[in-house]
Amino acid sequence: MKTTHKALVLAATGRFTYARNRASLFSLANILVLTLCRSEAFLRLVFYLTVRILGHSFVPLRIKIAVTSLLQSLGGIHSGCGVSSIAWLLYALVLTLKDRDNASTAIIAVASTILSLLCLTSLAAFPLVRHLHHNVFERVHRFSGWAALGLVWAFIVLKISYDPITRSCTDNLGLKLIKTQEFWFTLAITVAVLLPWLSVRRVPVDVSSLSGHASLIKFSGGVKSGILGRISPSPLSEWHAFGIISDGKTSHMMLAGAVGDFTKSLVSKPPTHLWVRTVHFAGLPYLVNLYDKVLLVATGSGIGVFLSFLMQQNKAEVYLIWVAKGLDDNFGSEIVNRIKDYPHQDRVIVHDTAILGRPNLSEMSVKASKKFEAQVVIVTSNPGGSRDVVNACKASGVPAFVPIWDS
Repeated sequence: MKTTHKALVLAATGRFTYARNRASLFSLANILVLTLCRSEAFLRLVFYLTVRILGHSFVPLRIKIAVTSLLQSLGGIHSGCGVSSIAWLLYALVLTLKDRDNASTAIIAVASTILSLLCLTSLAAFPLVRHLHHNVFERVHRFSGWAALGLVWAFIVLKISYDPITRSCTDNLGLKLIKTQEFWFTLAITVAVLLPWLSVRRVPVDVSSLSGHASLIKFSGGVKSGILGRISPSPLSEWHAFGIISDGKTSHMMLAGAVGDFTKSLVSKPPTHLWVRTVHFAGLPYLVNLYDKVLLVATGSGIGVFLSFLMQQNKAEVYLIWVAKGLDDNFGSEIVNRIKDYPHQDRVIVHDTAILGRPNLSEMSVKASKKFEAQVVIVTSNPGGSRDVVNACKASGVPAFVPIWDS
């Protein structure tokens, strides 16, 4: 955002003529970046290359931590680029209005509509709206975004083909389009938007209710550790992301805590089929193998995304703290046995609050990180608990990360 602010000031004061003359291109560039930050295929590639290139013991720890911090903040980059795209488009529209003689009414109308849709999309993503009305946010975000993308194509065609001298559209549109940067940016955005939808499939699932608090969803096909997947009862209306549990061979599972309408329906009315995106995506847990020793801290159903590290061979030495209530009753023997089957039981701390009471998770995490000599701590818990653990670990000198709210 600071960079955008400075660039806009420089453009407005005439010190950055390239940006002033191509303000709409800068808006498109921001839209491309925010789209890539939500592209499953792109994220999978970025995280894979990160671990592949930097996941060696000789790479300095500070570099790994810096890269992890950057990748952890992709959600923030997505949001920041959304606001920046609005700022640049608004600036482009102001310049166009000041030079109305060289722009058609259609160009101004389309640009204004795109700006309105982008503003609506951003407002729907406001944390309070997103938290209280998640399905509304998701639908507005999706359909407004699609409509805006369609209008961007119309805007580019109108802008490139319009001749201010004759006040009409010129010929050879195709040749002119492929010579413009705006065309290629928009094409890249379109491809990034379409790719995830090409992988959408309706697949059979086996859903078992572990308790009134969680369900276990089983799929065919093995998946690598640290990967997350999206599922949906209705692909155009809502998608939900969960950590994937798999031994990497023939099947995988998702552990879904019953906290919302969809996850509660998995318990009350288990479906036989669900929509999935077959291109799974990588998140913060995937970076475990970037390090040599990692402490994983989970509460409740947050254990899901970490279980694969106990079931598969990893480059990193993995240590685990799991705090939950009524392990067998609420999560079932299948989940609990995955932990019991881990050959390195000396690396595992399981705390059942129904028996042992509520622990000081921050203190427990700090002690464990020191005991195991962990290079980094990764936490999945509720926002408050995660924040406390991260702050305590950092205060003790141990880097700690948690998926941020918008990640």
